Amino acid sequence: MNVLIVDDEPLARERLSRMVSELEGYSVLEPSATNGEEALALIDSLKPDIVLLDIRMPGLDGLQVAARLCEREAPPAVVFCAAPDEFALEAFDVSEVGHLLKPVRSEHLLEALKKADRPNRVQLAALTRPAAESGSGPRSHISARTRKGIELIPLDQVVYFIADHKYVTLRHESGEVLLDEPLKALEDEFGERFVRIHRNALVARERIERLQRTPLGHFQLFLKGLNGDALIVSRRHVAGVRKMMQQL
Repeated sequence: MNVLIVDDEPLARERLSRMVSELEGYSVLEPSATNGEEALALIDSLKPDIVLLDIRMPGLDGLQVAARLCEREAPPAVVFCAAPDEFALEAFDVSEVGHLLKPVRSEHLLEALKKADRPNRVQLAALTRPAAESGSGPRSHISARTRKGIELIPLDQVVYFIADHKYVTLRHESGEVLLDEPLKALEDEFGERFVRIHRNALVARERIERLQRTPLGHFQLFLKGLNGDALIVSRRHVAGVRKMMQQL
């Protein structure tokens, strides 16, 4: 079985490569991948049987890579690798997806490789289900169904949520997706990272750049990543936004 290692940390790649090479029946493909984009390219060219896939990586992370693989006719089997504090163990158990906790131990590695299977959309959706359903705390990703299938957006790439009738628009670094989730539920789950600026809008605290009053007396909030565009802050939320900004 040919194994592709995907991890942005050199020492982690070297350690996994050595461990896999010592297992009978498994060989490591070279080169390894250091990020999600490289992983997808190497999967296309090397055709691995199994991918040891780090979850936390710059750019496309492990869950996003797996979501892309789900759209292919014959994806490789995947085993996720994560530090204990990066992902809720309950989420892995619920989704029944192959996983390893760092630092990886040889006996666990062999067991995971033997059980490795192709990822599917149901598993990925379970990994990103709301905290109220999984009981495992806030999600690290938001899942959205689009024409591409399931898209996973890391929470730290979300700029804002805006409610419009039945749906919520999620604006992220690379575009927008529609969510079929109530804004109130998102606020309850992610209240520590997002602040309400209007009855229909939540914005990421770390994205806030400045609050500015217009000549007509309205208040606009400028956010990093919006290229100069601003969102309206309702009068009832101005005081709360100002107080929060003083704590940033």
